[in-house]
Amino acid sequence: MRRREFIALVGGAAAAWPLAGHAQQPAVPIIGVLEPWSPAASASYLARFREGLNETGYVEGHNVIFDYRSAEGKNDRLPVLADELVRGGAAVIVASAIRAALAAKAATNTVPIVFATANDPVQFGLVKSLNRPGGNATGVSWLTAMLGEKRLGLLHELVPTATVVAVLVNPNNANADANVGNAQAAAHTLGMQVHLLKATDEQSLEGAFAGVVQQRAGLLLVLNDPLFTDLRPQIVALAARHALPAIYSQREYLDLGGLMSYGASVPEAYRQVGIYTGRILKGEKPADLPVVQSAKFELVINLKTARALGLTIPPGVLAIADEVIE
Repeated sequence: MRRREFIALVGGAAAAWPLAGHAQQPAVPIIGVLEPWSPAASASYLARFREGLNETGYVEGHNVIFDYRSAEGKNDRLPVLADELVRGGAAVIVASAIRAALAAKAATNTVPIVFATANDPVQFGLVKSLNRPGGNATGVSWLTAMLGEKRLGLLHELVPTATVVAVLVNPNNANADANVGNAQAAAHTLGMQVHLLKATDEQSLEGAFAGVVQQRAGLLLVLNDPLFTDLRPQIVALAARHALPAIYSQREYLDLGGLMSYGASVPEAYRQVGIYTGRILKGEKPADLPVVQSAKFELVINLKTARALGLTIPPGVLAIADEVIE
């Protein structure tokens, strides 16, 4: 072989070696994120999700890629978005709220799903049981329907003379009947009447509040719903406009001026979802990871809003608050 041909051959081989080595590198896994609400509404939750994921050694943009899909409040888009994540090669799908989880479950029985939901995942067929999910889904759940009595009791302590409570509900919510039934039972125990404010989208929200004055509602209970998560600013503003002392299921309402919240720590739940996602990426199976039931519940009170409403928070309520916003 001539010297020039030998040099060309060796040079060509050397150039090919890095390419071959690069081809053997494992693909960076994709985490599909499926949400019914707008990205802005879930920013704080996703921040805690990343924290949990980081605890397992995965960092977005470093050794894992996120693929976001948001229905922007239009639940009928969720099945299509779930299919897109499956076709896009998601290694794990993170599903927020029950409808997103069900859409993901319908789209695949092989891609692992980690859900965060306020509903009973057994009742809705996501898992066979909480301790042994048995399929391709697991996650975190917190049952908000059971907290209606506690929320209404706390609110009633602030205004014990109130006789009518307005309950904001999305009738399209899969858990609406259970939540409303719990609220009605709690109101009956306190000798109060319930006036339902039904809202299925942003346009119907203001109309729902129109009946507050006519019904002489003195309190407002806002039920948990992905739509309301998206419309937090509008709901808080309407409660203020009607001078309604209100209690919410999520602390995030109080950052916007809400009065009081009592419920599971949703950000902490998303941290656990991040941990489960990382464990699955490392090889664990959803079927073997028990559904986590949130055990951390928080009472948060906004004193500034209380003063604006002319309310004095009873010492007994302040004493049990986990956080007081001055």
